[in-house]
Amino acid sequence: MAGKVCPVWVGYLLASPLRKLSANPGKILGPYIEKGMRVLDIGCAMGFFSLPLAQMVGSKGEVICVDVQEKMIRSLEKRAQKAGLSRRIETRICYENSWGLDDLKEEIDFVLASAVVHEIPDASGFFLKMYEIMKPTGRLLVIEPKGHVSEGDFDVTVSLAKENGFKVIERPRIARSRVVVLGKDKDAYGKLQP
Repeated sequence: MAGKVCPVWVGYLLASPLRKLSANPGKILGPYIEKGMRVLDIGCAMGFFSLPLAQMVGSKGEVICVDVQEKMIRSLEKRAQKAGLSRRIETRICYENSWGLDDLKEEIDFVLASAVVHEIPDASGFFLKMYEIMKPTGRLLVIEPKGHVSEGDFDVTVSLAKENGFKVIERPRIARSRVVVLGKDKDAYGKLQP
């Protein structure tokens, strides 16, 4: 998890309201989010997607925000407080040897992994953990920047997801990004058990 980590100073750029002009969270996430959902934002940084997710899930929903960098998490907490959304957001710091998600078995409706899978040294382990924590009907949205992730590398990412129990649901288009929506492949489940 600590392989190629996004520098904190870039987090400020990523959290900029101007980013919404090219990556509107409502348009990107709206089709997948409903009120009352329990959502996970992996590699949340300073919360560019986390805050809109907290608005979308409503007062009965929850967004669990996970990042490896404490400074990113602390900035997100301040932004959530200022926006009046801190009651809907739970923050967690993950570590190279632990995602810190073992308490969430089959509890998550939706996982967002935006610009993060390419930073994870053990992507296979990441997909296995996401499979464990997602509900049977859950969805995992993987977004990777074209400038960092080649088409071939993204194909490898999708293959790793499939090897760890996922199937491709759709491939929506987002400007300057490689995108896939994954769901649990119930037929693959038995293959994942030791």
